Amino acid sequence: MENTFETIRQILSSPLWGIAWKVFLVSLGVLWLALVFWTLKDARRRIDDVLIVIVSVATSLVFPFIGTLVYMMLRPSEYLIDARERELEMLAVEQELIALRICPNCHEPVREEYVACPKCRRPLREPCVQCGRPLEYWWKLCPYCGHDVAVKPDTSLTSSAGRTRPTASSSDAAVSESTQLLQF
Repeated sequence: MENTFETIRQILSSPLWGIAWKVFLVSLGVLWLALVFWTLKDARRRIDDVLIVIVSVATSLVFPFIGTLVYMMLRPSEYLIDARERELEMLAVEQELIALRICPNCHEPVREEYVACPKCRRPLREPCVQCGRPLEYWWKLCPYCGHDVAVKPDTSLTSSAGRTRPTASSSDAAVSESTQLLQF
């Protein structure tokens, strides 16, 4: 037994063991500083608040290895850029859903600019007789050109193509009526 302890003492007192021990301690220090640097880089990519980033790095610096382990357990699960990208995708989907309407007859989604449902052919809106843009049924005035929807075009003055030509008196009447509606 005494021989065993003497052999261990000789190994520990050799200069090679001292060099190996110092290399191990330096490697441990380099690993610790690398973990602190990794914590800094990862925290900056995941956390928006600068104070929390500083606390995370300080914890990793003050408590070697354990600080980085605690940071890894408490860090956010996704990067900031991924969260922002997800938010933009959600906004895009919301905008697309806003642009879609539902046909009251067949309950299929239809786009905002559709005048009729492409599936069941139900008319959804009537086009304005003056500018051709789609109008809702409850609108009394075209918001695009100011044409009064209740006034029907004068069919006595038609061109050879079958279109109505606006007269000066009918357009003046429409403009004066639309300005009266806007003055309320």
